[in-house]
Order: sequence, then structure tokens, then C-alpha cells
Amino acid sequence: MDKFTILTGVAAPLPIQNIDTDMIIPARYLKTIKRTGLGSGLFSSLRFNEDGSDRADFILNQPAYRKASILVAGDNFGCGSSREHAPWALLDYGIRCVIAPSFADIFFNNCFKNGILPIALPQDVVDRLMGEAEKGANATFTVDLEKQTITTPDGESVGFDVEPFRRHCLLNGLDDIGLTLQQVSAIDAFEAQQQTGQPWRWAR
Repeated sequence: MDKFTILTGVAAPLPIQNIDTDMIIPARYLKTIKRTGLGSGLFSSLRFNEDGSDRADFILNQPAYRKASILVAGDNFGCGSSREHAPWALLDYGIRCVIAPSFADIFFNNCFKNGILPIALPQDVVDRLMGEAEKGANATFTVDLEKQTITTPDGESVGFDVEPFRRHCLLNGLDDIGLTLQQVSAIDAFEAQQQTGQPWRWAR
């Protein structure tokens, strides 16, 4: 997956609590196992009218936020089902960071495995960031994972914590497969030892 080091982009305010995974990507989009193409269905029930036209009142349809790469959201973001399509849809749309007071556990874990940084902060801090995100095209945040800081448009720096192992994986672009591939030499050595010491295990 792509490394996450420093992200500078527009932050879109989404002050809705309990945004579940079906709201992020409805079940009708789950027929695919591909990670691409799902961005078109992101928040579809909120983004589009029944005839498929854009809903002008939804934040990501407003010109200033169409290319947002950061979301500032309400409490309990990503609740509901365990579908990994939810972070896939966010990533495919271009969202690389979600800031909220809390996240559902499975969604939170899936974000790290797909190159998205979820940041949990106290409600009062999120409220301040929400206000900054409401500045439209001027709502440009810089998220520095190495320093673990968020810099707002007015220059305020907000610190956040990330578990060291997850931080390491994001900084180096390592998903589960990438972590395994780091051990290829050890795996090859183990297999060679097994083939020599227990050849019957490898009989065909």
C-alpha cells in the first residue's frame, strides 16, 4: 500500500454521529472484491438523489470539498458491519485520513491495513477542527504522521497518538502482505531446512 508520511489537503466537515459502514458504502456495491472503483459509491445515499443527480447540500458535492483528502467526522465513525469495502471506498475516493472522537474497532483496524490514518481525539478538539474545516477552500490541514501533529489553516498544531507498530506500517507502506514479504529470507531458510530434515513433508 502507499506510504503515509505527510498529508496536506482540504478537510471536509461531516458532523454526523454513528456513520455506519452501510452509509459509507451501501451493500449493493459489495459485489466486487476489487479495491478500485468503489469511490463512486462513497456516501451514495447522502451524495446522490434517487435520479442519480448530485445533492447540492452534501459536503463532498460542494466545489470547495470535492477533492477533500481528510474528513472531520462525528463520534463512532465506521460502526455497523465489518465490511472492508468501507475503507476501500474512502481510499478510492481520495480520503487518506479521518478525524473523529471515536471509531468502531473493526473499521479502525481496517483503515490501518489499507493506508488510511484514523485519528481519535477528544470531542472538544474535534469540535475545534470541525470549525476549521468549515472554512471551505481554505480548510487545508497538514497531517504529519512522523511528528504526530495536525496543523490547521490558522497555524494551530494539534498532537495525536498512534500505536507505534501501526505508525511504522503506515510510514513504510506495509500491509499484512508487505509485513510477510519482509520475512522472505527467513521463510525460505525454514523451508529449505524442512525439505532437508523432513523430506516426506514435501513429497509429491
